[in-house]
Amino acid sequence: MLKRKRENAGRAEVTKTLKSRKEEAASTPKKAVRKEAPAKKSKEGAANGQAVAVAENTTPAVSTAKGGDVGTTTFQIITGSYERVLHGFVAAIPRSLVTGHEEAAGEDRPSINFSDTFLFNAHTSAIRCLALSPPSDESSKVILATGSTDERINLYSLSTAPPVPSKSNPLLPSLQGNSITENSKNKELGSLLHHSSSVTALYFPTRSKLLSSAEDSTITITRTRDWTPLSTIKAPIPKPQGRPSGDTAAPGDVPAGINNFAVHPSMKLMVSVGKGEKCMRLWNLVTGKKAGVLNFGREILASVGEGRFGSGEGRAVVWDKEGEEFAVAFERGVVTFGIDCKPKAKILPTPRTKVHKIHYLSSDSHPGTLLVSTEDGRVMLYDTNSTAALTGEEANDDGISSSNLIAQVGGPAAGFIGRVKDFELLALSNAHPTIFLIFTGSSDGTVRIWRLDTDDLKDSAETDKGRGFAAKQIGRLLGTYSTGTRITCLKAFAMTGRAEDVKEEEESPAEKIDASSSEEDSE
Repeated sequence: MLKRKRENAGRAEVTKTLKSRKEEAASTPKKAVRKEAPAKKSKEGAANGQAVAVAENTTPAVSTAKGGDVGTTTFQIITGSYERVLHGFVAAIPRSLVTGHEEAAGEDRPSINFSDTFLFNAHTSAIRCLALSPPSDESSKVILATGSTDERINLYSLSTAPPVPSKSNPLLPSLQGNSITENSKNKELGSLLHHSSSVTALYFPTRSKLLSSAEDSTITITRTRDWTPLSTIKAPIPKPQGRPSGDTAAPGDVPAGINNFAVHPSMKLMVSVGKGEKCMRLWNLVTGKKAGVLNFGREILASVGEGRFGSGEGRAVVWDKEGEEFAVAFERGVVTFGIDCKPKAKILPTPRTKVHKIHYLSSDSHPGTLLVSTEDGRVMLYDTNSTAALTGEEANDDGISSSNLIAQVGGPAAGFIGRVKDFELLALSNAHPTIFLIFTGSSDGTVRIWRLDTDDLKDSAETDKGRGFAAKQIGRLLGTYSTGTRITCLKAFAMTGRAEDVKEEEESPAEKIDASSSEEDSE
């Protein structure tokens, strides 16, 4: 009896001590326990097959912050190349780096985080042009169209939400040291085969229409809802006038085809320039018929250096933001025209070099500012509304005044000599209307991101006209990315979508397989 009483008393003491320990454990906060040994708990949970919580302080490599100067702004950049490679990567740019609020130097200075999203051979020959559909608040996707010399137009759907690494889709290392973040929402839609020659230009006037031109002298309007060609505009084949320099047509053939086209902001008028033609054609988009032909006179061709043996054809054409003027680029110069199709001014870079791409600056404070990329690695800014006084030789030569060179970005003066094949100009945000980002793509495979502040152009009227490499140098280089391919075309857009739109399902197929296998093992 005494033994049983002693055993019962011992059991009661043990139960009291266990209860007191449980009460202490319940009274202690869980955060304190996590802080004491977070590594041990995560390892034990993983070993026991339990769900492990992700730490709250882990931040994704690419994030977007819409308010203030906190966080980063993410841009999707797409490049095409001679090697048939379509390369897409994202650039997470810190707001403090762009707005100039940071003063840190060395390791503490913020930098751009690059991450590859896709890289593959999209065509069987060189990619010549790219086009992006306008963004929409209703949809978190944009359509990418790629044109090539293989007569095909490939279509892709790209997500506007920045990629966020997760357990099932983590950041992957690569041989070049660049991180890889795939986006499951990026998909291929198909191909269009309604052109019988090389595709030269693509453009989305709206999300519902796609315009494409080719060397078969046609411009096709396609409906994006079902990708049905609605109308085809046919330009006449020019008459043979000898074989101009740079002619790639076969013997006995005539160089023909649409080089480029530009749609007026009203969506009712279009201007096109073609091969072997010393003229530009106006098209009525309401009726789909020709509206007129404007020949390039001898004085216009002489002003841009198109001599006797030159082709005299326009290489590119672009409208300004308001639709009050447009610019036609030739091989080594540019001529701006008013809405009445009369020449306003000429642009002839010095020293003489080839012109590759032209864009108007969409700034309300600086209307009529044209950006021109050249063979020697410069992006030159011209004011088309102000011209220099004609000298005696120029007055007797062509009578067309020259636009004032405001400033330049890059070039030999800044240590960059590779030709700028294409560039994209984007505004940072509505909160900073004076700051623009310039994405330049060079033939050596380098993509550079420049910061352009229009406040630096305020004193352009007081400065003298710059010539050669001595023009005013503006812009700040934010980052450089090497693609390893010879870039032919480039496009970029701001990824303003929500991160929730690209999140995968809560349980991936791989996790389902692991769960089923663990259940079978337990049975």
